[in-house]
Amino acid sequence: MPLFWKPYTSDVTQFIDELKKKKPSLESEQLAGRALLWDKDIDRRAQTEARASQVPQQPYVYQTKR
Repeated sequence: MPLFWKPYTSDVTQFIDELKKKKPSLESEQLAGRALLWDKDIDRRAQTEARASQVPQQPYVYQTKR
């Protein structure tokens, strides 16, 4: 191992590190976007009603009933 050996960092990792240095608010913006679309409270009652109202699918979808 050479005397002045540096650990390897990929191009993608370097790009992300530079991006975070240029825009420090990036992570908080990502969390806000995630909360807007994904982090929601689940309405268990509505979920139960939706499951109960589903119609069972035929084994072969394109077969017509006779």
